[in-house]
Amino acid sequence: MFRHSPRTRRVRLTRLRLAGANAALLLVLAACGTASTGRAGPEGAEGHRPRPPVTTSAGDWTGVARALGRTGTLSEGSVYRVPLLRDDLTVFTHGVRIEPELALGGTASFAKYHDGTMLMGDLVVTERELPKVTDALQAAGIDQTALHKHLPAQHPDIWWTHIHAMGDPVTLAKGVRAALAATHTPPASPPPASPPPVDLDTSGIDTALGRKGTADGGVYRFVLPRSRPVTDGHHVLPSTLGITNAVSFQPLGDGKAALSGDLVTTAAETQKVIRALRKGGIDIVELHNHTQDEHPRLFFLHFWATGDGVGLARSLRPALDSTALAPAT
Repeated sequence: MFRHSPRTRRVRLTRLRLAGANAALLLVLAACGTASTGRAGPEGAEGHRPRPPVTTSAGDWTGVARALGRTGTLSEGSVYRVPLLRDDLTVFTHGVRIEPELALGGTASFAKYHDGTMLMGDLVVTERELPKVTDALQAAGIDQTALHKHLPAQHPDIWWTHIHAMGDPVTLAKGVRAALAATHTPPASPPPASPPPVDLDTSGIDTALGRKGTADGGVYRFVLPRSRPVTDGHHVLPSTLGITNAVSFQPLGDGKAALSGDLVTTAAETQKVIRALRKGGIDIVELHNHTQDEHPRLFFLHFWATGDGVGLARSLRPALDSTALAPAT
């Protein structure tokens, strides 16, 4: 039988080792594309390209409305958003009585995808209610993705717990209702026939912010989406699922207002926004996340100030301009 010389065997062994090393290097390089984010590159989790939610009609959500015991509205043709206003609470911050529309509103939002329905939102709960709400959410298989406050020096203590789940929409709605049953959240009431006027220079505020707001329950509100898409695993998230900038002005008389809300920032934007807010004399209340698997990573920065309404808007504008806002319409 033919035998290779010792030198030939060493050469072949070296080639085999090099081939094995190259194969291992390719595996490492392939993994590097996902190691920093936990995702399979631009195609999202598990190699699937992120997909937007399915277009639905209001009639598709009657089961959810029945299970929750309250109705919502359809936005962007895909997100069914149910408001959960805590107008039963009397909350003060630095001597200001907080209107529920300023900072005491929760939501439960639903969107259908190719692989199930996504629930996102937040519940407004008292400190005493919070443990029972947590237990009810966990029993229903609904994740809590954040727990924080919106207001400084508030009395009584109020918490906002963010929720997230995928599954059957009616089952998810029943889980939210069980959590609400652990609170004193009142049943939904119809909006007033004629909304209360907003005692502010709203045209001056619009000019200062470069956008037009809307009156809502006596509060002047801005909802400002970001310009770039956000994904969660292999789901594209519409802005109305809770990833928009929110700015609200509550009239205090004589053109003065309480300013509250949150700005959505990436890691690269966060410190610029903080510096801009503080330069304008606006207090920082919270910096946190709403979800746990979004891309790009987003941070929500809550703020508070009181003063002349138009002056507050001018002070806020540089912070808004430090983020990637969608163009004004």
